[in-house]
Amino acid sequence: MSGPVGVAVVGCGNVSHQYLPTLAGYPDDVRVVACADLDVTRAAEVAALYGVPLGTDVATAITHPDVELVVNLTVPAAHDLVAADVIAAGRHVYNEKPLALDRASGARMLDAAAAAGVRVGGAPDTFLAPGLRNALRAVNDGSIGTPQSALLIMQGPGPESWHPSPEFLYQRGAGPLLDIGPYYLTALTAAFGPATRVVALARQAFAERTVGSGPKAGTVFEVEVPTHVTALIEFAAGTIATLVMSFDSPLGRSGLLEITGTGATLALPDPNRHRDHGRMLRRGETTWTDLPGDDDPRIARGLGVAEMARAIRAGVPHAASGERALHVLDLMLSITESAERGEYVSVTSTFDPAAGAGH
Repeated sequence: MSGPVGVAVVGCGNVSHQYLPTLAGYPDDVRVVACADLDVTRAAEVAALYGVPLGTDVATAITHPDVELVVNLTVPAAHDLVAADVIAAGRHVYNEKPLALDRASGARMLDAAAAAGVRVGGAPDTFLAPGLRNALRAVNDGSIGTPQSALLIMQGPGPESWHPSPEFLYQRGAGPLLDIGPYYLTALTAAFGPATRVVALARQAFAERTVGSGPKAGTVFEVEVPTHVTALIEFAAGTIATLVMSFDSPLGRSGLLEITGTGATLALPDPNRHRDHGRMLRRGETTWTDLPGDDDPRIARGLGVAEMARAIRAGVPHAASGERALHVLDLMLSITESAERGEYVSVTSTFDPAAGAGH
């Protein structure tokens, strides 16, 4: 086939308002045919807002004759269920993070896609943004010397103060590690390749949280997952990373992702953003050097969908692959299990870091 890839967006919540403007900026690569949601009225409203021809139910969208690729923006607990229906319909699927809630579901998804001859993609896609790519190039071309270690920190009081429906962010499949961790860990695996083992500690500051805005303001809900996680991660390349992910801190601090080499320290752009740039501090110098970025407004959440569509048309691997997303899921679950058991946990999955590098 030729021309833009027909896309259906399933799940018309907050994140759809980030994806849909981005996808509209790549008309040569994708054409959004339908928006779908369990709430068909909401699907119709979102479709009308962004000029999408059809707002409908999920089953109609994923079987639409013009749809080749489904962007799955449902809540984490539904990712594998919706993806299974998409794959059964013979369509490619691009999932929001995390890929699934457990390794077995993620592996089944990839196996089913391979059997059906379709592709699985997975967020986050920030590692494809020019700023992060340019920073990662400094790791791979020797500009920082031999990479030794990395430091990742994201902490704050949690999203319930601003998110109108934050409950799912404190349920199984979320928390700071599984909700925010994929951005940082995907960037790290893009720099170092697969991880091999982890050791971690975790805790929970509050058993309940309160919705702070929107129609549910004042609603109290239970917290199911750890809300502070600290981990050490070892990579096959020999590098070691220290990770802190927390929804328990009054002090907000995000976007801290530094890689230390024998010749320089590299401050990567915030891996939860698309249009930042990195910086480098060379050994013996006191002034940081800015690395190139890109202010193109099209470079935003959904970039990975456009990249996947180009790869589909070119018949080459896509970078934001299901295998990469499954490895990041395995890594996060290994961190969770290490904290629960109080011991090292091996990370057994892998992926091809070079996939999608040629386009």
